[in-house]
Amino acid sequence: MARVNALVITGYGTNCENESAYALKAAGADNADIVYFSDLVAGHVRMDSYNYLLCPGGFLDGDDLGAAQAAALRWRWANAADGSPVLDQLKTFFNSGGILLGICNGFQLLCKLGLLPAVGGRYFERQVSLSHNDSGRFEDRWVRLRTNPASPCVFTKGIDLIDMPVRHGEGKIIPMDDATFQAILDSNLVAVQYVSPSTGEPTQEYPANPNGSPLGVAGLTDPSGRILGLMPHPEAYNHPTNHPSWTRGTDPAIPLGLALLEAGVRHLHDR
Repeated sequence: MARVNALVITGYGTNCENESAYALKAAGADNADIVYFSDLVAGHVRMDSYNYLLCPGGFLDGDDLGAAQAAALRWRWANAADGSPVLDQLKTFFNSGGILLGICNGFQLLCKLGLLPAVGGRYFERQVSLSHNDSGRFEDRWVRLRTNPASPCVFTKGIDLIDMPVRHGEGKIIPMDDATFQAILDSNLVAVQYVSPSTGEPTQEYPANPNGSPLGVAGLTDPSGRILGLMPHPEAYNHPTNHPSWTRGTDPAIPLGLALLEAGVRHLHDR
């Protein structure tokens, strides 16, 4: 059984690194190291020994410079201590079969880097962005999601409906053009959608869809299925008592958010 070595990137305002590392361990990862991006640049840590990368949420750069725009520029232009681009480590990590999970700010980062949705296998080409919620305010609430069974995403295998909290101000998916959005749909790169709790169907209605994303898109995958980015926080639903309805009883058919992280661990174990 393959060893699961997880890396959680933090720094520059990220504040969900500890619960993300905790969730990874609870999901079965053998280890989950929290590493500052600056340590990658300084050469104190390299990505070579990891196979599970998690880019967590928080208030990256204070959410003042656009959704992860500054972070994407750091990844693109930073060089490690040996003079090699830090981005090369990320490319090698992915090409070696590693899996990537981006949550909230982490999802925004993967989109700004062009790792998602990578329509047509065109990685590191920006095809979507994320913009301000239609409500015009920060949304902190619980949502229900449905996964796309036709998606290649390794993180959503065996999952149908799932509940998670959201906490973001810029979560609305904005495709670069209509043709790109259609290609995303045709390639089944929509991994999860906001759904109505009453019907279980994708919705545009607020607050079930907290940001106004078209067709209720809450998360995207890439053609390989080894990258998932989503605005809701699976790491924040790691125990039944996290759910606001836990004292009244939750639906046993709807798993914890932890199920997404566990699916990633299973994928690496099965390689």
